Amino acid sequence: MVHSLEMKKNRKREGLFVAEGPKVVGDMLDSYRAHAIIATDEWLAKQASGTTGLDKTCKWTAEAWGVVTVTEEELRRTSFLQHPQQVMALFQMPDESDIADVDPSSQLCLALDGVQDPGNLGTIIRIADWFGIDHILCSKETADAYNPKVVQATMGSLAHVHLHYIDLNTFIAQQSGNVPIFGTFLDGKDIYSTQLSQSGIIVMGNEGNGISDSVSELVSHRLLIPDFHEGKSAESLNVAIATAIVCSEFRRRG
Repeated sequence: MVHSLEMKKNRKREGLFVAEGPKVVGDMLDSYRAHAIIATDEWLAKQASGTTGLDKTCKWTAEAWGVVTVTEEELRRTSFLQHPQQVMALFQMPDESDIADVDPSSQLCLALDGVQDPGNLGTIIRIADWFGIDHILCSKETADAYNPKVVQATMGSLAHVHLHYIDLNTFIAQQSGNVPIFGTFLDGKDIYSTQLSQSGIIVMGNEGNGISDSVSELVSHRLLIPDFHEGKSAESLNVAIATAIVCSEFRRRG
């Protein structure tokens, strides 16, 4: 059952995803409903003693869903990690298409236009959490946030940031003219000397192709992260690094 959740179609069918390790599972328990917890005696003993600060939550979870106790070897065979960390849990997936709480006119939102790499997506979710961005709008081509690799890369930040998989073109088109739409381009204006706002949508594009043509047409503010080592620098920035720079500059101006 657990191993089948490595595949997106099985996660969709079951409505479940996997998180592993005390830190990630602990954070997820605050925001997501646990379907099952698979843990070693060592982790369970810490819960009983209250040393993790999660004893009340885990007690409720154990009563409601049950906890499967396993040995270190059994956990190793079940885990997706090279070095398992005492506990893994199955959580119920949220409604990814729910955008009722998304209001770019009053808050800063991220939009991901075809970000493919699970590591990049996980890092971007952590960046959004760090900079207080509550919502990430994802195109249907963006990597699945509930892929085990992404979940682990978020280091628990998935519990604090809401991911929405939508028709990105349609959503941004509906906002166009009402809120600023920002995006990074090689022919954009220097982000360090451009007026920024604390609301609107920041679009980040695919690792190889950048922002798609259809979304590019909707961007009202084209930004550039300047190259300070002209002629000798890297060809481009990693999308997660670029996201961190952009979010930092927006918040610095706030």
